Amino acid sequence: MSAPERKAVVFQHHPNISLGNLAPVLDTFGYDVRVVDPTAGQVEGLDPQDADLVIVLGGHEAAYRLDKWPYLEDERRFIRARIDAEKPLLGICLGAQLMAGALGARNYRGDKPDISYRDLELTDAGIESALGLARGVPMLEWHGDHFELPAEATLLASSAAYPNEAFSIGDFALAVQFHPEVTDEMHEAWIGDTRDQLEREGVDLDWWRAEREKNNGHMQVASRLMFTAWLSDVLRRTP
Repeated sequence: MSAPERKAVVFQHHPNISLGNLAPVLDTFGYDVRVVDPTAGQVEGLDPQDADLVIVLGGHEAAYRLDKWPYLEDERRFIRARIDAEKPLLGICLGAQLMAGALGARNYRGDKPDISYRDLELTDAGIESALGLARGVPMLEWHGDHFELPAEATLLASSAAYPNEAFSIGDFALAVQFHPEVTDEMHEAWIGDTRDQLEREGVDLDWWRAEREKNNGHMQVASRLMFTAWLSDVLRRTP
């Protein structure tokens, strides 16, 4: 008799902001993936303890503008309940910001958007964590918002641009501000989605594509190792 599939629920805020290179890792671990759309109110009514894993992806929303995007409040309540239950949780970019906000930390607009590939400045805890497998590999930054570190969190990484690039909660939750999941195809789609903003910020698109060619392949290898190690650790530590 085959082992039952693990269940993963993924909060996806935009069609082009997807699991990317995390998807094959989930498949390797036997996760049955259910994608929900928070923008359509699909978070309301979900049981925070039901899935074996919850992943909250990025988005164009600002975590501090609950008035503009009220469904983010549903996500924050869900995330808080998930954390209180100490159930496996991963947040990426907006997902990390919502995790911080759910724990009472301040979300805020940064001084300047960070659109780059950056080395992570790992803390001692970060070196010992799954992020240590990505040490020395520049990670994709594509955000303008940030968060203060929650009191319950352990800082894993900073960068030259923003102080809180990754944190953990206990041994079951991980939040990353950067975008280790992004494939080449996603990167190109994001250029199309944000072309006007990139031009306003003075980002040369030929340069940005060259940065992708130089960095993204190495990042995808490192991030798959990182995701694999984190999930392995989560499965070993949690029932």
